[in-house]
Amino acid sequence: MKTILGKKIGMTQIFEETGAVVPVTVIEAGPVVVTQVKTAETDGYDGVQIGFVDQKPQRVNKPMTGHFAKAGVTPKKYVAEFRNDEGETYEVGQEITAADFEEGKKLDITGISKGKGTQGPIKRYGQHRGPMGHGSKHKRLAGGLAAATYPSRVFPGNKESGRMGRDTVTIQNVKLVKVIADRNLILVKGAVPGGKGSILRIRYAVKGQDK
Repeated sequence: MKTILGKKIGMTQIFEETGAVVPVTVIEAGPVVVTQVKTAETDGYDGVQIGFVDQKPQRVNKPMTGHFAKAGVTPKKYVAEFRNDEGETYEVGQEITAADFEEGKKLDITGISKGKGTQGPIKRYGQHRGPMGHGSKHKRLAGGLAAATYPSRVFPGNKESGRMGRDTVTIQNVKLVKVIADRNLILVKGAVPGGKGSILRIRYAVKGQDK
């Protein structure tokens, strides 16, 4: 399964030939380099490890320094791994770029959503607020949580206030609208998880792919 790492640049819009406006997210996709090829004989499964964005050597620990030196590649800031499909072949040091992806295909994109900090149940879960009339003492407060005298405790799993956002989110079947190979950019339809500058994992969609 072809996979690449990318950095979210931001959102814009483009015009189709029909004049329709398409909102797109601009992603700097790669180039990534293959740092390790795993096989079922040596590692128990077939997989490919890739590295993205050069890192200063002094910021890499000794084990990873040796790992990159063995592969003959410069140290990388981000490293990810994916399973390769049957019949796919990769070599250590091989580059994967935006040009390897085809316009019109569907993608699955994984990223970390924006953190919202600690939020109440109204924003976090979409619950309703209390009466807003004069004298009301229940507006954005939580409702009854305990179960009366027995068992007189709050059951686990209730939707209450807490940390919101900064979760790993995958959106599926996102259309790849345009590839700008000379600038390592891809434009995908709609929004993707994360803020500007966040790292994304991009791969061909597992389901819903156009034949």
